Amino acid sequence: MNLGNHLLKAAMLSSISIASLSVGSVAFAQDNTPQASDEADENVIIVTATKREQTLQEVPVAVSVTSSAAIERSQVRDLKDLQTLVPSLRVSQLQSSANTNFIIRGFGNGANNPGIEGSVGVFIDGVYRSRSASAIGDLPNLQRVEVLRGPQSTLFGKNASAGVISIVTAAPSYEYGGSAEISYGNRNAIVAKADITGPISDNIAFSLAGGINKADGYGTNLTDGSKTSERNRWNARAQLLIEPSDSFKLRFIGDYDKIDENCCFVGNVFDGPTGNAIRAIGGKVNSRGIFSYKEYYNFASTNDITNGGVSMQADYDLGSLSLTSITAYRESRAKTNADSDFTSADLIGQNRGDVDITTKTQELRLSSDFDGPFNFLLGGYYFNESINNKQALTLGRDFRNYANALTAGAYVSLEPTIRALAGVPASAGQFGGQGQGRFEDWDYKNKAYSVFGTADLELTDGLVLTGGFNYTKDKKSNASNTKITDVFSAIDLVTVGQNAGLPAALPAGFVPPGGTALSAGLFPRINNCATVTNAPAASTPNPTRSGTCNPFLGLAALQFLPPFLNIPNAVEDGRTSDGKLTYSARLAWEATDNINLYASYSTGFKATSWNMSIDSRPFVADFVAGSPAQGAPLAASAIRTAGLASANLTSGTRYALPEEAKVMELGLKAKWERVAFNLTVFDQSIKNFQGNSFIGTGFVLSNAGKQSVKGVEFDSSVNPIDALQLRVATVYLDSKYDSYVGSQFGDLSGKSVGGIPKWSTTLGATYTAPLYDGASLILNTDYHFESKTVMNDDPSAAQYTRSVKDLGASVTLRLDSGLQFSLWGRNLTNAQYLTVIFPSVVQSGSVSGYPNAPRTFGASVKYKF
Repeated sequence: MNLGNHLLKAAMLSSISIASLSVGSVAFAQDNTPQASDEADENVIIVTATKREQTLQEVPVAVSVTSSAAIERSQVRDLKDLQTLVPSLRVSQLQSSANTNFIIRGFGNGANNPGIEGSVGVFIDGVYRSRSASAIGDLPNLQRVEVLRGPQSTLFGKNASAGVISIVTAAPSYEYGGSAEISYGNRNAIVAKADITGPISDNIAFSLAGGINKADGYGTNLTDGSKTSERNRWNARAQLLIEPSDSFKLRFIGDYDKIDENCCFVGNVFDGPTGNAIRAIGGKVNSRGIFSYKEYYNFASTNDITNGGVSMQADYDLGSLSLTSITAYRESRAKTNADSDFTSADLIGQNRGDVDITTKTQELRLSSDFDGPFNFLLGGYYFNESINNKQALTLGRDFRNYANALTAGAYVSLEPTIRALAGVPASAGQFGGQGQGRFEDWDYKNKAYSVFGTADLELTDGLVLTGGFNYTKDKKSNASNTKITDVFSAIDLVTVGQNAGLPAALPAGFVPPGGTALSAGLFPRINNCATVTNAPAASTPNPTRSGTCNPFLGLAALQFLPPFLNIPNAVEDGRTSDGKLTYSARLAWEATDNINLYASYSTGFKATSWNMSIDSRPFVADFVAGSPAQGAPLAASAIRTAGLASANLTSGTRYALPEEAKVMELGLKAKWERVAFNLTVFDQSIKNFQGNSFIGTGFVLSNAGKQSVKGVEFDSSVNPIDALQLRVATVYLDSKYDSYVGSQFGDLSGKSVGGIPKWSTTLGATYTAPLYDGASLILNTDYHFESKTVMNDDPSAAQYTRSVKDLGASVTLRLDSGLQFSLWGRNLTNAQYLTVIFPSVVQSGSVSGYPNAPRTFGASVKYKF
């Protein structure tokens, strides 16, 4: 990527702007704790929608602000660590360094499938990061991180149906300054970073920043002793601030980061019935050893990820009006590979991914700053993204023997018979042959634009009515070129049974024992010994069929790579087009100088998400016309009529319908000299929430009819004496599926959402002891708690729960010269809990999972000048 060329493009595309560096964020804040006395008060906030300066307590928005000083005290290295400071946020690291899931108030998705944009939007310096791979890298010279809760349609050009994480870095300064820091911890953890800023001329300033983050892994591969869940990443960032006049300024940003590490450790949670089959072929599984952080893998994982981009923000002050333009170009590349069966047996030979993402965005905003009771913000946003996604999963050298062990020898012994009956030539390769598998190539394009705005009307002194809107038009196209080379998965075992002389269906007039006759065609293609579960009411409950069974159907579970129907095709055009108007209304009242109240109602929207995986299947409506229970002719379906229905082709989903969110909030914000607190009560829901769940052989993308959460958020700070600050933040969530009939786990309607704790709490304390000659000793501690919760939505996994008790602390000696020395630790009690569990890959009945990171501690030296 030529950053210079893209900077030039940005300069040509954007020449106008608002005088607000809020980059679409709700609030600005900096740290006011004693150890950050060289920074501004953290309660000084600019609200971009109204252009009125307000304290954090006065802003009528549910937002958590974490300052750079707080991040430094708690040794937060990336967004994954931020959740220990913000209880309404949850971040889950999944199977690679490029897969992270962000959840706010129990809503979040977007990992494990590049076709899904997250419901939680991530913005860095006003630029939208559409996929987690481009949002998780270490960021130098942070100023603050803002977590906005609930849909944010009228504040951000790109809708976020569940919330927003807005990250702001420090702008260049006209005073020379900077810092350098190095940290060393257990597992040979080295973090080194530095930044410098200063003037080039009277109206041009620059800044440079960069860093490295390296650590040995905390997981061990017992096969060769290598480490996994390591850190190996670096980043660089350059900025240029140009101010030709008092009313016009340009801010250029160029950044690049790289990740090259073996990640992420997966361990065995439950050694199910397939474990014996693995051991029978000489494989090894560390049974129930997940918190030993040791497991067997055939090879080290590959995570080669690069992110880079340029942006330009132009601000133009027109007096009572201001104009802003933010132009950005970004590229993200992720190459991954993993031994996805997580055993020493070579069941899955390769699970490769190669995802290339190119994103272009343009935002334009006009804002007023009138003296009267009325002010407004009006904006437009353009988004253009293309994704090339190449995936491959191949069978390993042990898969054939493993399948044979699972079937007591039938997989191999029946192969000659099945091949003969199915007409499979010898040249096609043996069943379960090494290297067979799926090979995908996806080409995805997304263009979207939106128009948005807010208007404030001060009805009386201290009483403000705010209304907002957003209209978004989103168009996507998706094309696939997928090939399946798995010989066995392509065989129609029902046809094999027919060719062997077995009946293909229950005969006309068949009478179950003690029952009435069944109509012809009621159970087409049954051809097995399965229980009849939908016989007429007059018959004996669950009668079994008589006649000869098809012994070949017992092998169908091993056909997990069935034929794939590429798109576009004669029935499916591979395109979606969505449009939606969302809105918000808020009434804010400054009751006293210390107390502010607000009530708001907002809606949000996220467009269609495509299933860019092997589990992308034709919709039932295209594949099956009518219900077999009514004897409908299957041949009438569109897919079959077009001649596209190959053997074993199944229905599913191509995409998930758009999400539509709404939230009602009541908020109270108060601040006195030594006490401040915020209280929010809310009722939030998302219609058609896009769920993407792993079922052991692939991911299922589906819509929940409606997911909702009612909750309370409370955060406070108390300074009983000048040297001591106490912090409490707690969240209560009552999250459930109001309607989720078609989940992969059956009807979940009325059930609680898995993995979402009812209670999350963060406690913090900072004490600053003055010493000699301007020096100070700073003691800081943070404790994060999450109540016990079931891990996921699978009712069969209800016994797997998690609760979180995470303690961190630091001691810092700060000298007046700018030097500071720190000792720090995270998860000091070495608490152990699972972050995510899932069905083990091609190991039905077994469960795998990701454990949390064990205790981390170290020391650091920093010099600020």
